Amino acid sequence: MFFKNLREDIKFAKENDPAARSKFEIWLTYPGIHALSRHRVARFFYKIHLKLIARIISSFARFLTGIDIHPGADIAGGVFIDHGSGVVIGETAVIEKHVLIYQCVTLGGTGKDTGNRRHPTVKEGCVISSGAKILGGITIGEFSKIGAGSVVIKDVPPHSTVVGVPGKVVRIKGEKMPDNTPEKVDPILEEICNLRARIDILEQKLENKGD
Repeated sequence: MFFKNLREDIKFAKENDPAARSKFEIWLTYPGIHALSRHRVARFFYKIHLKLIARIISSFARFLTGIDIHPGADIAGGVFIDHGSGVVIGETAVIEKHVLIYQCVTLGGTGKDTGNRRHPTVKEGCVISSGAKILGGITIGEFSKIGAGSVVIKDVPPHSTVVGVPGKVVRIKGEKMPDNTPEKVDPILEEICNLRARIDILEQKLENKGD
C-alpha cells in the first residue's frame, strides 16, 4: 500500500506540474512527495498507538520539508502538495485522491470543535490554492476550487469555485452565482447627503421667514 500510494502521488504530480521532467526527479527532489511519504510511515505508527514515534517522524518531516502534517490525518494516494512550504494539515483532516494543494494552505480547526471531526474533509479532485485557510469540520465537495487567500468556514458544494474572506461560492459547475451581497454604502458620501438635506431644510425655513 505504501508503494502504491507513492506511485500514485508521483504520477499525479507529473500530470499537474509542467516543470517536472521525470518521475525520478519528482521522487528525488519534490518536498511534497517526501512529506507525504514520511506522513504515511508516521500514520502507520499512529494507528498502532505508538503516537510518540509518529510525532517524532512527522516533526522530522516538517523540519526537512516545511510541511506540517499531523500523523492522524487520513490522506489518500494521488495527492500533490506543490512547493508545499507552510502547508499545515490537522489531525482529523481527510484528503481524498487527486487533490492539488499549493503552498501556505491550512486545513485546520477553529479551536472550538471537539471530537473526531475537527478538521476539513477535502473530496476528490479539489484544488486548494496558495494561502487558502479551510477551518473546522467542514466538507469541500468534489472537484471544487478554493481561491488563493480564501478563508472557508462553511461546507462547499461539489464543482464549486470559492473566493474571498470569508469564502463565498461564486461559481457552481461553471455557472456564475448571483451576487446577493448588499451594495456597500460610502459613510462619507452618506454624511454629505445628510448635511445637504439639512441645509435644504434650513434654507426652506429661512425663505418662509422672509415671506
